[in-house]
Formats: sequence, C-alpha cells, structure tokens
Amino acid sequence: VFQEFGTTECHFINGTEKVRFVMRYIYNRQQYAMFDSEVGHYVGFTPYGERNAKRLNSDPELMEDRRTAVDTYCRYNYEVSRPFSVERR
Repeated sequence: VFQEFGTTECHFINGTEKVRFVMRYIYNRQQYAMFDSEVGHYVGFTPYGERNAKRLNSDPELMEDRRTAVDTYCRYNYEVSRPFSVERR
C-alpha cells in the first residue's frame, strides 16, 4: 500500500502577531518537499522532492499565492475560528 498526502499548517505565536504557514508533501511516511513562509520557497528533501521544489519555485503565480497564504489562509481562518477556540471557556 502506497500513501501520498499533503498537509497545511498555520503556526500562531501570540495571536496573529507572528504567523508561519507550512505546507508539507509526504510519500510513504517520508517528507519529500515542503514550503515554509519564513523561508519563502519550496525545499526538497529527496531527489524527487528537489525536482518538484525546483519546478514549483519556477512558477511565479504559485509562489505569490503561497507567500500570501499567511494572510489569506492563516490569519483569515484564525479570525473565523477564534470565537470557538481561543475565547472559549
């Protein structure tokens, strides 16, 4: 059985003061590529991941979308879910 999946994560430090967007690509429990908003581009961890990172980094429209995901995905969803997660007693 082969398994491939990707994850997107938002890391919040002190509310939305410092936000980090991370996108991971995993195949058979091994991470082969990753985008980190602090780094600003894709990084490959295997030969296959390096080829994909190079291809993804060469797409300016995709890279602009990934770099702005901190605001459009993380901060937006934080504000939507805050009443249910942060302010809940």
